[in-house]
Amino acid sequence: MALAQEDIEQIQWLIKKTLSEIPETLNANVRYELDLRERTIRVEEELKHQRELMVEGFKQMERRFEQIDKRFEQMHLDMNKRFEQVDKPKKIS
Repeated sequence: MALAQEDIEQIQWLIKKTLSEIPETLNANVRYELDLRERTIRVEEELKHQRELMVEGFKQMERRFEQIDKRFEQMHLDMNKRFEQVDKPKKIS
């Protein structure tokens, strides 16, 4: 069964139409992919910044704990000195 010229022209028109629409779809996918990549990069950069802030915060907390430990040690020494003074027998004159 042979196709009529009109059928062939209709098929050619449909093929051209379909092929002309494909780049738009591909371009839309490419744009979407680029948007996703840019967003991913921004999220990664923000996570890196948050990590740096957390590390700095932990360092500051560590320094603060060291200061508190030193204060407790000093208080402990002071208390021991006071107890030693109280425990010393008083000389009766």
